[in-house]
Amino acid sequence: MTSPTAAPLCTGRVVAVTGAGRGLGRAHALAFAAEGAKVVVNDLGVGLDGSGPAAGPAQEVVEEIRAAGGEAVAHQGDIATTDGAASLVATALDVFGRLDTLVNNAGFLRDRMLVNLDEDDWDAVMRVHLKGHFLPLKHAAAHWRAEAKAGRTPEARVVNTSSGAGLLGSVGQGNYAAAKAGIVGMTLVAAAEMGRYGVQVNAIAPAARTRMTEEAFAATMAAPGEGAFDAMAPENVSPLVVWLGSAASAGVTGRVFEAEAGRITVMEGWRPGPTADKGARWSPAEAGAAATRLLAAAEPPQPVYGAR
Repeated sequence: MTSPTAAPLCTGRVVAVTGAGRGLGRAHALAFAAEGAKVVVNDLGVGLDGSGPAAGPAQEVVEEIRAAGGEAVAHQGDIATTDGAASLVATALDVFGRLDTLVNNAGFLRDRMLVNLDEDDWDAVMRVHLKGHFLPLKHAAAHWRAEAKAGRTPEARVVNTSSGAGLLGSVGQGNYAAAKAGIVGMTLVAAAEMGRYGVQVNAIAPAARTRMTEEAFAATMAAPGEGAFDAMAPENVSPLVVWLGSAASAGVTGRVFEAEAGRITVMEGWRPGPTADKGARWSPAEAGAAATRLLAAAEPPQPVYGAR
């Protein structure tokens, strides 16, 4: 499976994609295969809320890749467990002999306003998004560090999946927004820690039509008419993910990109804005007056998704 218009970006690379049975993950897996990669397709086959595991989705994507002439293998382990994450890396090594790229994408939703959000719903979303990013990254990075120490420094890539909700917040998604914000923080730390071992780590904040977004954006995400550009197709996000996961992205690490339709945006995170320094301790009244002056000089924040 190679691109008809350009040399494939990922020939010889082995890529593991979590949550690859549907939506964005499926689009990423197919796009990597189209660029010559061998793909480990991970999916637990759960419902939108994390219920009811099933083997079908991962194997269906594998068969789709194979039917087009590519190479792929299904992995149906739970990547939010140590054993599942370790077996994801082991599957790539056992079947294909290497691992070059990890795309962390798996997730589900349990949306509630904060006052109605159960502890179990908080824990479940944190587990699949945040822990489900950390554990595969940890096991993949340990492999790549060992390779580097053995004199075989890799051109390794990790692409994490955050969200606009993690960057700006989203009403009714306090658990999801907190998890996705945590993924950005972890991305920055991993990029700083793993660069010496040949590992680049970046994150995307995608917007596309998937099971997780179709209800929230139903009014604006209808499929277009025949021949029109489908702005919200998940396949629009995958080209950036493939490039970030390839050797062609050399030197790009610790960055966050928004990807939606035909638009790619480099997101610029927290930076020092207006500041005041008394050179001594403020009184509460003085601190308030200083903060008021600084806020007047600062850029206003972007609105939270769903806020009125």
